[in-house]
Amino acid sequence: MKTVKTKELFDLTKSRAGRWLEGFEHPWEALGGIKEFLLALGLTLPAEEFDNPAENVWIHKTAKVAPTAFIGAPCIIDEGAEIRHCAFIRGSALIGRNAVVGNSVEVKNAILFEKATVPHFTYVGDSILGWCAHMGAGAVTSNVKSDKTLVVLHGPDGGDIETGLKKFGAMVGDGTEVGCNSVLNPGSVLGKNCIVYPTSCFRGVLAANSIYKGKDNIAERR
Repeated sequence: MKTVKTKELFDLTKSRAGRWLEGFEHPWEALGGIKEFLLALGLTLPAEEFDNPAENVWIHKTAKVAPTAFIGAPCIIDEGAEIRHCAFIRGSALIGRNAVVGNSVEVKNAILFEKATVPHFTYVGDSILGWCAHMGAGAVTSNVKSDKTLVVLHGPDGGDIETGLKKFGAMVGDGTEVGCNSVLNPGSVLGKNCIVYPTSCFRGVLAANSIYKGKDNIAERR
């Protein structure tokens, strides 16, 4: 499915992880290696630009980090990023340039591209959010199935992809908006420039430039 390929979902020039992600046909294939990637990348970051307040934590000198935020390792917080009050970054997280992790937001094993914003009460786990992607208040990436079996990606044409992953939240394409209190079920892929209506419960693949109002109500974004 072309829709779920890495280069179709993300502008790879908009993240320090871009060249690395380029090596994966499908972006979820990178989830298992985020920790090792960050540990290697962190060692290459210029000391004149990045502080190193704790082992394997790198924070750009222009980033704003609230004193109440928790930053677990490994973690890279890039130029101009904002980490707000009581944010909980559990580790294995790349927070891109000018990205926002807001109040009571939890992030783990995830990549946020430049200008990705998760400003309020959101969970982002085992997921990748593209350039300028936005998740509204209370929206979550559900990353483990209730029966704990491996995640299968369900395509729009009935074709399935076995991911081999127990933990896989969502791949959210560039410019996509996820409405407040929505749930992206395990193995969700949202194409570029989509809108997901508030309180949605989404599963599967949403083509680029789509508006998701409900399972049987998907419109083209013009």
